Amino acid sequence: MTGNNGAALKAKLVLQDGTIFNGFSFGAGKSVPGEVVFNTGMVGYPESLTDPSYKGQILVLTYPLIGNYGVPGGSRDEHGLPLNFESEKIQAEGLVVAEYSVDYSHYTAAKSLSQWLKEEGKPAIFGIDTRQLTKKLREKGVMLGKIVIGEKNVEIEDPNLRNLAAEVCTDEKKVYNSGGKRKIVLIDCGVKLNIIRSLISRGCCVTRVPWNYDFLADKELDFDGIVISNGPGDPKMCTATIRNVAAAMKEERPIFGICLGNQILALAAGGDTYKLKYGHRSQNQPCIDTQTKRCYITTQNHGYAVNMKTMPAGWEELFVNANDGTNEGLRHKTKPFMSCQAHPEATPGPVDTAHLFDDFLGMMK
Repeated sequence: MTGNNGAALKAKLVLQDGTIFNGFSFGAGKSVPGEVVFNTGMVGYPESLTDPSYKGQILVLTYPLIGNYGVPGGSRDEHGLPLNFESEKIQAEGLVVAEYSVDYSHYTAAKSLSQWLKEEGKPAIFGIDTRQLTKKLREKGVMLGKIVIGEKNVEIEDPNLRNLAAEVCTDEKKVYNSGGKRKIVLIDCGVKLNIIRSLISRGCCVTRVPWNYDFLADKELDFDGIVISNGPGDPKMCTATIRNVAAAMKEERPIFGICLGNQILALAAGGDTYKLKYGHRSQNQPCIDTQTKRCYITTQNHGYAVNMKTMPAGWEELFVNANDGTNEGLRHKTKPFMSCQAHPEATPGPVDTAHLFDDFLGMMK
């Protein structure tokens, strides 16, 4: 973004401890508050920005050059889902990068990253020392902050005090691939669209419902299994989801939780969750399968985790993070309940954990 004299408009990132990082605007000309988090991915900014799990957050990309391949067009698949994005719009509150590439080149590119951000009303800053910023976030943990464009100041707010899942989920029941043989209820807490594609590709009919939808009370809804999606914020805010999942567990309905769904499944079972210091947001998180001891490279985006010490009898850990030992998945020893903290639908390179969808479908037989 430029000022009246054609020069780049000055902008700054202000952290809750008073630290200021000065830079220049290349997005929308408005100031926003948010939780400042970092992502270590080399590529994938269109997917990351549209990931509903970033709602309420100011996203810092640690890769030094961003924007060099532009933004792809808005093509849709035969089910009406955007092919190149994880939701219908940019979900992150703002973007922080070290260097923005004004010139972009890619055969799928339809516009520049700057143009896209302005169209969606999202601010962005370049010229920030993201290495120094990330080191600070690693030492102190994720911090509240704000992007200030020019003189348009705002107050810092904590997005985790809001029910962010309610802000990003669908507002109505939607059905995809109605002719599918296996019928899945997908609880949308901020679902990444590739979860829907992954289920459809396996011959499933997917009924997508809002986070607080009482699917057991819907007598017209016939289903074989339940998927709890990913989503933003504190899982304990999703009280209706937890209540509905707990009721489904009493009926021993097959359940598969993904990311936030892992935490909701734990809460519904009687366990507890806690906030991580800086969360897991990258394309290279190593997770160990507790059964085979195989280590998988996974994509993740979450700021909360399950406290395994609080899980009741009958539950066991399915995956463990190889870096910090935190929980990465659950399963019940005798009942058809399982979950994964990582994203089995993601395609960052390895797609090894995609088999979890097949494992879940196997539980429904």
